[in-house]
Amino acid sequence: MSVPVSAIPSSSPSKGRSDVAKRRSAEYHKSVWGDYFLEYASPLDLMKFKFLGRVEEQVEELKGEVRKILTGVVDKPSQMLHLIDQIQRLGIDYHFEREIDQQLEKIHKNYSQFDHGDFKGDDLHKVALRFRLLRQQCFNISSEVFNKFKDSDGNFKKSLITDVRGLLSLYEACHLRCHGDVILEEALPFAITHLESIDEMKVSTSLAKQVSHAQEQPLRKGLPRLQARHYISLYQEEPSHDKILLTLAKLDFNLLQEQHQKEIGKITKIVELFLWISGAYFEPEFAVARNILTKVIALTSILDDIYDVYGTLEELVSYTEAIEKWDVDAMDGLPEYMQAHYKELLDLYDEIGNELAMKGRSYRLAYAKGAMKKQARGFFHEAKWFHTGYTPTLEEYMPLALLTTCYEALSITALVGMGDVVTRDAFEWLLGDCKILRASQIICRFMDDISSHQFEQKRGHIASSVELLMKEKGISEKEANEELQKRVVDAWKDINEEFLRPTEVPMPILMRILNLSRVIDVLYTNGDHYTHSKTKVKEHITSLFVSPLPI
Repeated sequence: MSVPVSAIPSSSPSKGRSDVAKRRSAEYHKSVWGDYFLEYASPLDLMKFKFLGRVEEQVEELKGEVRKILTGVVDKPSQMLHLIDQIQRLGIDYHFEREIDQQLEKIHKNYSQFDHGDFKGDDLHKVALRFRLLRQQCFNISSEVFNKFKDSDGNFKKSLITDVRGLLSLYEACHLRCHGDVILEEALPFAITHLESIDEMKVSTSLAKQVSHAQEQPLRKGLPRLQARHYISLYQEEPSHDKILLTLAKLDFNLLQEQHQKEIGKITKIVELFLWISGAYFEPEFAVARNILTKVIALTSILDDIYDVYGTLEELVSYTEAIEKWDVDAMDGLPEYMQAHYKELLDLYDEIGNELAMKGRSYRLAYAKGAMKKQARGFFHEAKWFHTGYTPTLEEYMPLALLTTCYEALSITALVGMGDVVTRDAFEWLLGDCKILRASQIICRFMDDISSHQFEQKRGHIASSVELLMKEKGISEKEANEELQKRVVDAWKDINEEFLRPTEVPMPILMRILNLSRVIDVLYTNGDHYTHSKTKVKEHITSLFVSPLPI
């Protein structure tokens, strides 16, 4: 991982030593936000408290109205699919998970009938929307339904070229493809090519903006809250928008923003990390889980910096041993900067242990500690390669490189603060041969390496997958990046396959790994926006945690 949290201390690094080791520095820029969010840590004043109470009452009333519509009878299944799509895009679907699942279950049950009646003919938008929503809901439906849109020569029909909404729906559906979905492999470049050449004068402003945004961030790979913020502004421009849905979406967004602001107020120095973790789970019910995982990723980020940049090999040997012992007495003899980090680490896991004990979930602490110990061992192995000047083969590099993404530790720790849907079996599943976790790690590793390997080589770092592939195959950096990007695409197919029913674990657990993968796509597409967080990440934080939606 490339992390902007510096472990470089302001005081002398080694207690009782006169010689000062030569230290490297990643030269990360200072936090963009400083103490900005501290104001939200204060208790709400009475007027604000009363106002939020009235808003919450209004939200509950609107939710009731939407629930009636969702559970009612519609003339055509396509109308229900359109409603569900709007609810999901507006970011309010987490309030109606049961109702949406029931409706999609009903639509899937009658799936074979839908090539007649409401779905008869060549309405690409309807067919692609149905396919995407059902695949999103884990139904294993065939992509062969798109064969009807090919001509006698096996090419997609020319009449589709001017169907912008249909092409956009097809494009979004293609991102749910699995291995073997050959027709979707053909459909994606077809959709991309013709979406890039649309005449914006012949489509609505809202649709043109949706196309532009989708090309930058497809729904499957985007963070739900960022997608909702963007779509709300477009939805209100549509003359046919539903006022109930729009009002609920705006009020709910602002209420959730208020909660997130208060959470950030308590950890104000690590706002970018909160963005990362709120990407994994944003819902109010996961406040405790967010708090745990944000603090853990903060200390993991500093630990990464210690091993990756600052510590000497001798110090890293001692620190790895201390973390393995997990005992306050192991602090003796460590440099001061390591002692400070080690104390915070032990204190945090004590805090987590107390939280878990109150809810009868103490067994989870062992998994969390085990993940951190394994992470430290991985960091040390990588540091040893660097300090001894060892260059591994790509095959040798990969197991360690996947571990040092931190995504195994984050995925395990993400479950620690969740509710009863998480069992001991879920942790054992993650620790086994977990296909979806490996796919998420691959996405993280290769997208990170592609976007940040040049920056890391300047400060001093072991060779990344990019350099190793260039060396082993004798290819250019561009060619290496393209090959690694293909592996990222295949990893997304693995993730999509793991969501098909019957799933090995409940959906809320799978969603954590999907969402952590989405964070990587948002932060590392076309650059390392996380390390260099003054542009895109600043915009994301502003839209999610600073600027409320006008009602």
